[in-house]
Amino acid sequence: MNNYSAYHTLSKITDSLYLTSANGAKSQTALHAKGITCVICVTLSVQCPTPNYRDSSIEFIRIPVDDIPQAQLSLHFDRVADKIHEVRKKGGRTVVHCFAGRSRSATLCIVYLMKYDKMTLKQAHSYVRSRRSLIRPNPGFWRQMVIYEQNLFGKKSIKMVSSPIGWIPDIYEKELKNFVPL
Repeated sequence: MNNYSAYHTLSKITDSLYLTSANGAKSQTALHAKGITCVICVTLSVQCPTPNYRDSSIEFIRIPVDDIPQAQLSLHFDRVADKIHEVRKKGGRTVVHCFAGRSRSATLCIVYLMKYDKMTLKQAHSYVRSRRSLIRPNPGFWRQMVIYEQNLFGKKSIKMVSSPIGWIPDIYEKELKNFVPL
């Protein structure tokens, strides 16, 4: 599978949660094949780049947040995690997507695992990355997840550190040291 198609794959995070890009969420046939009953679209676009969900068996929710560090995605953490959990309890499946399935939607999947599977931020990130290797929440979302973890568990498993490219989570320090600019 080439890199381009990896973005559009419906990546299975848990038995009831998938993560993908906007293009990955376009096919109602693919959504039905995976048993998706809820689509959470995390984009600013009034008409998310997904199909027109007239199919009553698929619930559609839009979270209007841009993929910029200043965006307050944390305002939606509990609402989205609770919705994913509610869908799971009813036997359904949720797919969360943003434009590329890398930052906003990945952040929300990580938060869900922290809240409902009691994973630390470090564990949840590692787990989601093992299922979808191209995830890369932006630094602002990382800061929000660190605060959320502190509020949930009273401690932090990841800290933000200063780097030549700005503030990054400490788990990226090793990658940055191996980075060679073109």
